[in-house]
Amino acid sequence: MLAAHALVDGRDSPALRELAGLPRRSDETEIRELYVQALHELGVPLPDEETAGRWLLVSLAVGLANAELSPRDVVDRLSMTIAARTQEETQFLSIAAEHSEWMGADELPGWENGLRAAAHSLTASTDLGSDIGVPGARRD
Repeated sequence: MLAAHALVDGRDSPALRELAGLPRRSDETEIRELYVQALHELGVPLPDEETAGRWLLVSLAVGLANAELSPRDVVDRLSMTIAARTQEETQFLSIAAEHSEWMGADELPGWENGLRAAAHSLTASTDLGSDIGVPGARRD
C-alpha cells in the first residue's frame, strides 16, 4: 500500500509501479528487492535498520488506523526486534506484543481496540515518513 500511496503522491519509478501492483501475499524477497530498487530509482537513501523498523511501525499504524490492515495483520507483520523511540511507538509495540493465539474471545475485542487507539496516537504524533510520503504522517 505504501508504494501505491507514493504513486498517488506523485513519486514514480518502474520499480515503484511494479511494487504497487504486487498482491498482498507476494514473496518477501521480491518485495524487498523491488523496495530497494525503487528507493534507488527515486534517489532515496536506504534507511538504517533502526529507522526502517520505526518506519515499519508507522506504516503498520497507518494501515490499521485507515482500516487497510486488521490487528492480526499488524501482529503478523511486526518484528519484535524493532526499537521504539517515542512513547507512542512503545505503546503500539507493547499492545501488539500482548497478542497471543490463546487469547479468549472475550479478550480479543479489548486488545484490538487498544491496538487501534495506539495506532491512531502513533500516526497523529509522528513525523517519520513525512519526507517519503507515508500517508497520515504528520507534516509540520
